Amino acid sequence: MTDTELVEQAITGDDDAFLSLMLKHKDALYRTALAYLKNRDDALEAVQEVTFRAYEKIHSLKKPEYAKTWLIRIMMNYCRDVLYKQKRLLLDEDLVMQQGISEDYTYLEVEEALGQLTDEQRELIHLKYLQDVKIKEIAEMTATPESTVKTRLYKALKVLRSFIEEKGEIRRV
Repeated sequence: MTDTELVEQAITGDDDAFLSLMLKHKDALYRTALAYLKNRDDALEAVQEVTFRAYEKIHSLKKPEYAKTWLIRIMMNYCRDVLYKQKRLLLDEDLVMQQGISEDYTYLEVEEALGQLTDEQRELIHLKYLQDVKIKEIAEMTATPESTVKTRLYKALKVLRSFIEEKGEIRRV
């Protein structure tokens, strides 16, 4: 069943359709939460909270074909709220320990590079490259022209390239 069909059924009160929709996108939601919150337990809690929020607001989804994008946007907003309330970023100590043991600092380098971006740029990179959301969908989701989304994406990638080139890692981005 497609997202559109599931959403249309969920809007009419079909709880099984809503559950199917959430199960279909739970991995993307979890990855989004983990990327923001850096903690498995917090990410799982975020998925639960977003499921509840989506259930309450499913009737407000105007374009059922963009259900995944809508869910990811709810997750991003929730994670930003959590981080704002905590006023600090959480580090997953297990991941840091694994990085130290394997001496592969790629993850930390990527995190440092992403830290150079604005929140808006980081969200754009996350949507486009981690969630594989199309530029057209991002444009509709943010009520921004496609050309503006492309320009912002280009500028964000330019910042990342510049940062990595400064670090001596030319040709990795």
